[in-house]
Amino acid sequence: MHHQPVFSLTRVLRAVFCAAALALLAGCDLKVTDLTPKVLPENPSRIYTFALSVTPKTTTIAPGSIAARIVVDGQIHEMTAGNLGKGVFEYEFQLPAGRDELAYYYIVDYAIEHGGGITRKQEYTDITRTRVVGRYVLTMETNRGPVGSRISVVGRGFGSADVVKFDDQPVRTLNESSNALSFYVPAVATGRNYRVTLEGAAGSSPIGTFRVDPAVLDVNPARLALTQGGSQPLTFTIPSPASSGGQLLDVTTDVPDSVVMPEVIVPEGRNSVTIDVKGGKPGTGSLFLKGYGTTGEITIPVTVK
Repeated sequence: MHHQPVFSLTRVLRAVFCAAALALLAGCDLKVTDLTPKVLPENPSRIYTFALSVTPKTTTIAPGSIAARIVVDGQIHEMTAGNLGKGVFEYEFQLPAGRDELAYYYIVDYAIEHGGGITRKQEYTDITRTRVVGRYVLTMETNRGPVGSRISVVGRGFGSADVVKFDDQPVRTLNESSNALSFYVPAVATGRNYRVTLEGAAGSSPIGTFRVDPAVLDVNPARLALTQGGSQPLTFTIPSPASSGGQLLDVTTDVPDSVVMPEVIVPEGRNSVTIDVKGGKPGTGSLFLKGYGTTGEITIPVTVK
């Protein structure tokens, strides 16, 4: 007599499909989304809210039968209906002193209605880790601006070694306090977005994206003719007053031994600044400002005799 195997090929394939189809929960009856951030900002009470969303994928789930629990450090805790909408469950966990990381997973209980009655089922999520950090970014003053703009960042836990990066390239950063820092928009190609991060001893923290806009800049005179040891005033004018902290004009040159000049910053509330450029060793070259003008770069020829 031929005996049908306990697990048919169809059942096996269905089980494999169900296991791979969902990212967070392996059940084919439910869609479960973990709403808990993988990084939690530190708070004085050390109480953190864990949340998940449970959505039925079939009409055969018995109304009101869905319940959720969370397992933390081997202890099972009942979750309650949250305030974020239907199907959201929450649990508030107080992190023990000295801990900054923990692992957890969810258990979801529910019932399926069918012709023969009700079948109770249970699903488990994978183990997930989250950590509490003392440094985090709350907001960036704005997400776009021209080259040279000073942009403020507000958060918590900033250190003196923290550096802002545009697409992994360090930019000039001013560490003001543990809750605030600023950076100057670097001389990069305009008209595109850059990924901004904060790097330091505490690791890497995303800040957001920043769009560098084209800027108009007038330079007078348009060329410099200097004598060795002599000087000549050079005026930079922007179309509108500089924002808080001033606007940095990142001036570079291909004849550093021939040109002696201070850092150029248009003061806050003003739209122009004049600096004295001194002649060094005799030579011929240029001053360059990236991010300005119709071509994206302004060139000022320099001759030192």
